[in-house]
Amino acid sequence: MRLEHLTSDWNQLWKQARQHEGVMHGVRAMLALSVVLLVGWQGDWSWQVMPVMLGVVASALTETDDNWKGRLRTQLIAVAVFAVIAGLVSLAQPWPALLAGALALSAFVLTMVGAVGERYRAIAFASLVFFSYVALSMQSSRMAARQLTPYLFGGVAWYGFVSVIWAGAVARPPVRHRLAQLYALLGEYLKLKSRLLEPIRDVDIEQRRMALALYNGLVVDALGAAKEALFCRLGRRTPPGWLQQALHQYLAAQDIHERTSSSHANYETLADAFFRSDALYRCQRVLALQGEQCLKLSAAIARRQPPQHKGATARAIEDMQGAIAVARQTLPPGSALQALQALGANLTEQAAVLAQVLDPAPTPTERTLVNSHPTTLKEAWHRVKAQLRVQSPLFRHAVRLTLALLAGFALMMATNDKHGYWIVLTITFVSQPHYAATLKRLSQRLTGTLIGLALGWALIRLFPGDLAGSVLIAVSGAIFLGARRTHYTVGTGAITTLLLLAFHQLGMTDGVIVGRLLDTIAGGSIAALAAWLILPNWQARQWHGLAAATLRRQAQYLDEVLRQYQAGKQDHLAYRTARRNMHKADAALSNSLAAMLKEPTRVRLNTDRCGQFLLRSHTLLNYLSALGAHRGEPGARELDAATLETATALRDALRRLATAIEAARSQRPEDWRFELGAVEAPGFDVAPEAPLQQLVRAQLGLAIGVLGQLVGVVPEFRGERAQQR
Repeated sequence: MRLEHLTSDWNQLWKQARQHEGVMHGVRAMLALSVVLLVGWQGDWSWQVMPVMLGVVASALTETDDNWKGRLRTQLIAVAVFAVIAGLVSLAQPWPALLAGALALSAFVLTMVGAVGERYRAIAFASLVFFSYVALSMQSSRMAARQLTPYLFGGVAWYGFVSVIWAGAVARPPVRHRLAQLYALLGEYLKLKSRLLEPIRDVDIEQRRMALALYNGLVVDALGAAKEALFCRLGRRTPPGWLQQALHQYLAAQDIHERTSSSHANYETLADAFFRSDALYRCQRVLALQGEQCLKLSAAIARRQPPQHKGATARAIEDMQGAIAVARQTLPPGSALQALQALGANLTEQAAVLAQVLDPAPTPTERTLVNSHPTTLKEAWHRVKAQLRVQSPLFRHAVRLTLALLAGFALMMATNDKHGYWIVLTITFVSQPHYAATLKRLSQRLTGTLIGLALGWALIRLFPGDLAGSVLIAVSGAIFLGARRTHYTVGTGAITTLLLLAFHQLGMTDGVIVGRLLDTIAGGSIAALAAWLILPNWQARQWHGLAAATLRRQAQYLDEVLRQYQAGKQDHLAYRTARRNMHKADAALSNSLAAMLKEPTRVRLNTDRCGQFLLRSHTLLNYLSALGAHRGEPGARELDAATLETATALRDALRRLATAIEAARSQRPEDWRFELGAVEAPGFDVAPEAPLQQLVRAQLGLAIGVLGQLVGVVPEFRGERAQQR
């Protein structure tokens, strides 16, 4: 019995590991590196093994979440780019100035090519790493360039083969991993939102709102990652059953996110109105339990097991509906009671969506997703061309990275460092488009290097034999490739350990530990200085553009919602795209504020004002999302002309305010004006009888009120920014 129990535990652990993206990256790398080391061990090819392993690592860095056809296409493009890089390095190696020029040209061109899409960003980064690997191998190897290159490309081709076969044979776990991660984040988002419904006094509601707005960015990123995982596996033919099920779960997550993002009233108003009633507590409990349900769904998707429900959510909904019924009988009618009823209806509908997440996908399933990849070379060139301007963050990063690499190369030549390409490699890994991200990556790199040096030294002393060293090299490589995206400190420690072990097997350990540490410090320092001094991409430069884009995306979403109220509810591509774009813009604004708070004080905007703008724009998003959440209810297609006119006025005002914010950048504070009268809604002559029409008018009134507050905030922080300039 004990053996059976142990076997069952191991099987369960393996099932969980198979759904984890990092673990699968590590297993692939372990397989590829183990074969390389085994062949090298059998053939006594000690010097040849190192360039083959470097080729494996470079090829693995090009991986993105894709199907086998996409992986094959990526590998073929990577091999072609790697061949050009190897040729450049081989020809320029005897002339340092020419090699520096090749490095600079490669860095700028490859970074700009990253504008085409995620696949090409991965290839560009891997190509810069490959440049350093080729130069480092030629500098330290006893082989000539024409002898060395086949081994590097042997490693690239071998891992590419493993990656393509793996993607074809194991297609489901990456999708499950994305969906499980999405529902886990949704669960925490629902629990954070439930804290806003707590009817108690002396609560810092703005702090809770800010936490929710910042966390919303993580949910939006997870939605985008799940969408890409599904899109690359959806073909023109009818997808298999498991993929239809995954698409159904993704669309359900979108619906849950929209409903949770909805707000039907100012939460302080609700707390005051129902302070002595348990109705709002009941709503809070339902939302918190639904958050727990999302977490259970996440585990169920990952483990492929049904979630363990105990009926708590259903009973909580019954209690909530009973409390709302009592409130309706005992409290006078008004906007607060109306908002409470709308909140209860929304939570009830959300419970129905959650209950169907693991059900078989309905037939037919809406399976049209946005294609974010370029379909022609012309479209790809237009994406790159659009970034060829000084204001572009990508262009500034390309220039910064190029100059930083040149500085690192010059330092390497000046010090005659035999491992100097580690400086260049450190700059490549540490440099990020934003200052705060660069400092974070630098800290992780230094910490990981120190851990890796200590661990590598200890392992060499404990396991001096070549066989044990080879096993540890394979394990270290697997950990690096499995952890580099999610736990960069661990990944850096692993690759540093791998290098120490590999140099030990080659009999070249003298000065490696000190050299690795000094080169990491030198490269990290150059990257940090470049982020500070060379075309720094301070968040203050793009905040106003992001703020305007947020309002413009909200206007587009409102436009789609109005069409739904006139034509009927349809979760078609145009509506889902507008909703996704609105949330992406909101997430970009919140991420910008989070990054700004980590930048030097002298280059920031007034972060208090930026925070107020973010809170109000996110609140506006909540009110608009409520309109979208109720678009399928009875009477939605019977809105009167006055209501539609109000909604149209709000949409136009959002666009006008966005344009005014962008135009204000080139004006002095005293010249900045915005006509608030255009935002004011026309009055309603007759009170509607239909509950939904009352709800829509109430939501429009709330949205217009928040827009008026935004207008009051904008000139102040605009003026402060103008004075800083």
